[in-house]
Amino acid sequence: MCDTNPAEAAPVAAWPASAERAGEMLKLEPVDELSVLTVCDNVVDMLLPDQGPARRLSPAAGRHAPLLEARTLEGGKAVDAPLAQHGYSALVEIRKGDRVRRLLFDTGATPGGCAGNLRRLGKDPADIEVIVCSHGHFDHATGLSGLAGKLGRANMPVLIHPEFWTRRRLAIPGREPLELPATSRRALEETGFGIIEQRQPSFLLDGSVLITGEVDRTTGFEKGLAAHQAWRGSR
Repeated sequence: MCDTNPAEAAPVAAWPASAERAGEMLKLEPVDELSVLTVCDNVVDMLLPDQGPARRLSPAAGRHAPLLEARTLEGGKAVDAPLAQHGYSALVEIRKGDRVRRLLFDTGATPGGCAGNLRRLGKDPADIEVIVCSHGHFDHATGLSGLAGKLGRANMPVLIHPEFWTRRRLAIPGREPLELPATSRRALEETGFGIIEQRQPSFLLDGSVLITGEVDRTTGFEKGLAAHQAWRGSR
């Protein structure tokens, strides 16, 4: 978990006055506090110490964590610790005065991973106001399935890129192409999510959060793996 508090961190200019700028300047509404809680990631390490603004789980946190039956342990109980998985999910919380707003960014690779880790970390999915999916890969979007029925409102808005639905596959030389799981628009709508497709930047939570929208692929990292293919067209 990473917390930024005005009392602990000096403000940083979003754009230095000395730098040249071209294009429109997008102004964000100020907040009193921002925290980003990692819900799903490739690794869970409860031995890492806190560092700077980052606050991490520790073995001592297990005293207050949910417990599981474990017949092979003395006492018969084990800590229900957060689970790692390939993929990503983060809970973004902003505070203005006494009001806290919550946004979920990506949802992990398995149906129950995101919802389960939110519970393990003491967070209620019913408090989430909007979900943002960075892209359509299954390891960032499958957790939508497990969140259904646990959210606090009907037609939970899900902000996505219009190409979120694109069919994709891995075509590694010497192997049969492997088609990657894709999200079903119909199933997502029938489950009770409200789909918002947007290429352009979007302001959320009363202008306190900016979603950048489509990011141009200009670097080698942004262009992705050569073996990663997307299906477009009729053939």
